[in-house]
Amino acid sequence: MALPPHAQSYLDYLAAEKGLSDHSLQAYRRDLTLYGTYLDLEDIGSPTAADTRAVTGFAVWLRSQQTSRGTPYAKSSIARTLVAVRGLHRHLVREGLTDVDTATELTTPPPQRKLPDTLSQSQVESLLAAAEGEEPAQRRDLAMLELLYSAGLRISELIDLDVDDVDLIEMSVRCIGKGSRERIVPIGRMAAAAVDAWVLHGRAAMTPKGPWLFCNSRGGRLSRQGGHKIVKRHAVSAGLPDSVSPHTLRHSFATHLVEGGADIRVVQELLGHASVNTTQVYTHTSQARLRALYDRAHPRATIADADAMGAEAQRVTTAPREDRPA
Repeated sequence: MALPPHAQSYLDYLAAEKGLSDHSLQAYRRDLTLYGTYLDLEDIGSPTAADTRAVTGFAVWLRSQQTSRGTPYAKSSIARTLVAVRGLHRHLVREGLTDVDTATELTTPPPQRKLPDTLSQSQVESLLAAAEGEEPAQRRDLAMLELLYSAGLRISELIDLDVDDVDLIEMSVRCIGKGSRERIVPIGRMAAAAVDAWVLHGRAAMTPKGPWLFCNSRGGRLSRQGGHKIVKRHAVSAGLPDSVSPHTLRHSFATHLVEGGADIRVVQELLGHASVNTTQVYTHTSQARLRALYDRAHPRATIADADAMGAEAQRVTTAPREDRPA
């Protein structure tokens, strides 16, 4: 499968003008390649030749397709793909390659509100304990996990850190997030201590070939895939679900802050979210957890109790008037 004509020009625009990360650009490339596949099937040589009916037909076609794992595309994936296609057609008009934007009627499905997976505080402690040790790789792994949880970093932000991006005196980390937005995030004493131990007693032993904070066994900058594997390996060692990922720690960071009383605007700034609407999901997570705690703790909160209450109400309302309680 290949990109449709003019798609590379659009990707170059997103990189240069919008500052999208490599990860986001790869996602856009996959989405537009899907669009190219559809255009080929319809014998449409270029997006400039796709009319409104063809473009809206792509949305119908996409909902009937399956991923490489044999599962239907999630609503979120479909929505992202349609956003990419709409953006491509706007780009075609902007560049004077066509006079009409034929994707204006392309609508995205309503987003699925999925509460993020999080760890409890005790589970986080178990994960961190699993990485402890005095070997260079163990010191590196612990420093990584501590920073992911203490600062709520994305894995891409973590591996892009250089040594000078961490201020152990002020206990803060400077990172570049989505849209090339820079932010400075405070870190806790445990995270600062773990990074200090890694830099002083572990990093040199792995012979880093550059200024990056975290390196692989060959001294090169650690990759996103390498970071994911490290987190998963220690999660399994700690007896946690194998679905635990670096982003699980980011979600846990935000959820625990909200549960601890942090203002949602502060959490937004710490996470580097452009909109507070993105951060609001953590208030829902907190409410869901409170609901679960209530259901476990309150003697009248279980389904069985609710059924009993319903039966009692039904008995009272159907009993003869003289038998009803006053």
